[in-house]
Amino acid sequence: MSEIYYSVADGIFARFPGYARGVVLAYGVRNGDSPPELVALLREAEASLRGRMTIDQVASEPRFVAWREAFRWFGAKASDFRASVEAMARRVVRGQEIPSINALVDIGNAISLRYLMPAGGHSLDAVKGDITLGPARGDEEFTAFGSTELEHPEPGEIILAEGQAVLTRRWCWRQGVHTLTLPETTAVEFNVDGLPPVSPAEVENACREAAGLIERFCGGRTRLEVLSRDNPRVRLSE
Repeated sequence: MSEIYYSVADGIFARFPGYARGVVLAYGVRNGDSPPELVALLREAEASLRGRMTIDQVASEPRFVAWREAFRWFGAKASDFRASVEAMARRVVRGQEIPSINALVDIGNAISLRYLMPAGGHSLDAVKGDITLGPARGDEEFTAFGSTELEHPEPGEIILAEGQAVLTRRWCWRQGVHTLTLPETTAVEFNVDGLPPVSPAEVENACREAAGLIERFCGGRTRLEVLSRDNPRVRLSE
């Protein structure tokens, strides 16, 4: 992989100075179906959440409230668009199981449920240029997972993008097809998002657990970075 970088736009930190995005970088991984032990960890995370939270508590959870406020800031209606972690928590608390997809996806979902933070990965195999989390111009291109329809983000919407290609819409709402973690994925960048009341230390702890699970179930070599107001850009290449 050539030298490429990952950055967060200054405007995000101007509005949310305590925001931190943990990044676990993993190279030489072997993805595929989750072994029973990893599926059991996902089920344990679901059971733990059901044991400590009702649907009313999901609605009032400060970590989820923070994301609703952030979405409103860039113009996304909270009742129509929820952060991925809140949407998943609602499904789990209502008794649904999160399907096992593959090892890397399942690790992301387990971490998200354990820490109540948005967490998930992007394959780096297809990434050729710098990627940035920041406001959209509106002409970028996005194809959602499970769809073939080309979409464009709203101007000002927070997106993760590689040039014109949108990797995630609405900050941590929905991932596109460009960087899906597939069975053949060999390199991945794994995001863990923390808005206050989540602290950067909690983000780092979640990342350390994610890195351990990746090495345990997928092998490879991992590196941990935290994007913050004081460190808004990191190197993606190994």
